[in-house]
Amino acid sequence: QVQLVESGGGLAQAGDSLNVSCAGSGRILNGFTMAWFRLPPGKNREFVAAINWDGGRTYYDDAVKGRFTISRDDTKETVSLKMNNLKPEDTAVYYCAADRIRFRSYRSGFPSDFGSWGRGTQVTVSS
Repeated sequence: QVQLVESGGGLAQAGDSLNVSCAGSGRILNGFTMAWFRLPPGKNREFVAAINWDGGRTYYDDAVKGRFTISRDDTKETVSLKMNNLKPEDTAVYYCAADRIRFRSYRSGFPSDFGSWGRGTQVTVSS
């Protein structure tokens, strides 16, 4: 099982930028489609972004498209989320997740497709 640990995040003002990263251990991240989800206060978990196992394609929720960028570095076993032009509604706990099946490309933002999760990192954006 892939073990994931998020880092980064913190406090920001509207319009600022932040990076969150996810490091894998145990089984390597290579070969797994990776995603970021978030849990806003008082809301359900939301899909944010995903990157295919081969890094060939990325996917974004409409709420973050054009502002967030997901990337991966398989040599360092990390996945990152660059967040620009942050908004107060981006406030949430951000989680990274690895697909349940190796070499499967992204197919949906359903959390059930992802079998390994980190513990999350808090991002708070003030207006």
